[in-house]
Amino acid sequence: MNSFEPSNQNSSSSTGLDVKLASLLCYVLGFVTGIIFLILEKKSHIVRLHAMQSTIVFGGLLLINFVLGFIPIIGAVISMLMGPIIFILWVVLMVKAYQGSWFKLPVVGDIAEKQVNQMKP
Repeated sequence: MNSFEPSNQNSSSSTGLDVKLASLLCYVLGFVTGIIFLILEKKSHIVRLHAMQSTIVFGGLLLINFVLGFIPIIGAVISMLMGPIIFILWVVLMVKAYQGSWFKLPVVGDIAEKQVNQMKP
């Protein structure tokens, strides 16, 4: 969890947006905006990290909720309990992204960073 120095990062992404705003937008619609920014972003490593992390986290959570839908009663209860936790996670990720933090979730953040490092700009 390091904050990046603006001098070490481009002040705008290849989308023309400020890096912090673009990073925040990666999370707004979950994996959908994550995928959009993975496709559009060519310059900013931190925006690509947030986009990949958003795609993995919220795509995975969507898959988990889908599977839970097939489990009677217990699946519904677990899904309801996950709702507020997912909302808090979503807000925290957006706030950290807008603050310019190099914020990586445990495990998922490392996977996202590894994938971004393997991608060609």
